[in-house]
Amino acid sequence: MSESDEGRGSTGLDDAPPAQRREGDRKSQAVRRAIRSELETDASEAGRPEERPGQPKPVIELSNVSLSFDVPILEDVSFTAHEGETIAVVGESGTGKSTILKLILRLLVPDRGMVCIDDEDITDLSFEEALKVRQKMGMVFQGAALFDSMTVFENVAYPLREHTHMSEDEIEQRVREKLEFVDLDADRVMEQMPAELSGGMRKRVGIARGMANNPEIMLYDEPTSGLDPLTTGTITRLIRKLQKELGVTSIVVSHDMRSVSRMASKIALLHERHIVFFGEPEEMFASEDPYIREFLGG
Repeated sequence: MSESDEGRGSTGLDDAPPAQRREGDRKSQAVRRAIRSELETDASEAGRPEERPGQPKPVIELSNVSLSFDVPILEDVSFTAHEGETIAVVGESGTGKSTILKLILRLLVPDRGMVCIDDEDITDLSFEEALKVRQKMGMVFQGAALFDSMTVFENVAYPLREHTHMSEDEIEQRVREKLEFVDLDADRVMEQMPAELSGGMRKRVGIARGMANNPEIMLYDEPTSGLDPLTTGTITRLIRKLQKELGVTSIVVSHDMRSVSRMASKIALLHERHIVFFGEPEEMFASEDPYIREFLGG
């Protein structure tokens, strides 16, 4: 889950001639109009992620979280992901997006603030207690991060063998179920090695492995990075399918705003260590805030 150490650089438009700035503004507006149009189309075809009756249960809560290494990384970051929501965390490189995933996994502990999973503050848990909390989560790493020396079957079965007492027959049934959920032919791919799969297939196997323990939470680090547009659309639909059919709560770190606009219930935009926007995709793409406009059109 590495993240570039680069900070925010100049867009190059500030020092550009007026004609170039106007051209940049026109391109930015065109991108925003295109994504708003896609949002409207998606809403009419599939609808927004379903509202669940009653008060939704908070599943993931970050409250006034601050974290520093040699320099501050996050300051006073707060947001809540309710049951069945998909929260996309976006921002420029080096703003701490993947750090948020590590905090939720309790691989990092904040200097200040709380991280709660199902109303339990995980900040001061012991190592063994943290392992139990992680059983509620599935993780899809950037690039899928499959074990190269294991077959597809062994990759998806790995968390079941590590964390459950399922029989071999039960493991095979679960692996087949998860591969079929991500639209892969289990009979064809189970004995294949990762090197024999396309990038999109590897990513789908990574999602199947993340789902293997039937987690209530899924965490994704750049799930569409490096994929062609058609495969990106497939992965985006799978994330929506997990939310809609299984009620999974998801946190997605991504640079792909077109994909984010289609999958996210809400977007958290990180800038200079803070969340500067948290709301629905339609609100973000309609925003007149100067930084949000610059970010979307950059």
